[in-house]
Amino acid sequence: MAFRPLGDRVLVKRVDEESKTKGGIIIPDTAKEKPQEGEVLAVGPGARDEDGKRVELDVKVGDRVLFGKWSGTEVKIDGEDLIIMKESDILGIVEGAAALKAAA
Repeated sequence: MAFRPLGDRVLVKRVDEESKTKGGIIIPDTAKEKPQEGEVLAVGPGARDEDGKRVELDVKVGDRVLFGKWSGTEVKIDGEDLIIMKESDILGIVEGAAALKAAA
C-alpha cells in the first residue's frame, strides 16, 4: 500500500538502537526505551502560508531525524510500525558521520 502524508506531515520509521551498551551489557527488550531517531519514508507537499502559497518542508525522504519522545501518531502500515508527525515535531536532521554510521 502506498501512503502519502497531507500538508506538513511526515511519515517516519523508527531506527532500532543497539541492544548492547558500549561496555558489552545486553539490554533486554523490556528495558529499552523507544528510539527517538528515525528515517523519513514520505513527506507531504507542505503547509500553506497566510497568502495561500505552499511552503515546502525542510526534510526529505531518506533523511535521518531526531524527534521528541511523545511526538506523532503511531500507525501500522503493511505490518510495519510507523509514525506520522508534523514537521514541527522534528527536532533536527542527523548529518555527517553519525548518519553514515547509523546507515551502515
